[in-house]
Amino acid sequence: MSEITFYELPGCPFCTKVRTKLEELDLEYESVEVPRSHAERTEVEALTGQTGVPVIVDEEHGVDGMAESDDIVAHLEEAYQ
Repeated sequence: MSEITFYELPGCPFCTKVRTKLEELDLEYESVEVPRSHAERTEVEALTGQTGVPVIVDEEHGVDGMAESDDIVAHLEEAYQ
């Protein structure tokens, strides 16, 4: 099982940015497709207090729910390059 869980929505440009970085760094990750309705994104809300995506959980580095694509990409570059 992967230590990175990536919550995403197909077609989301911010999610694409994070997915591209994950693939560029050749990282294994579990993808969780969230519902289109923000009201149904209870798992993401429990992690971050908000319903937006992308969100990652990176168990190896103690990240329990990081949002914002720029922050996620910066974390991945720092932790895995």
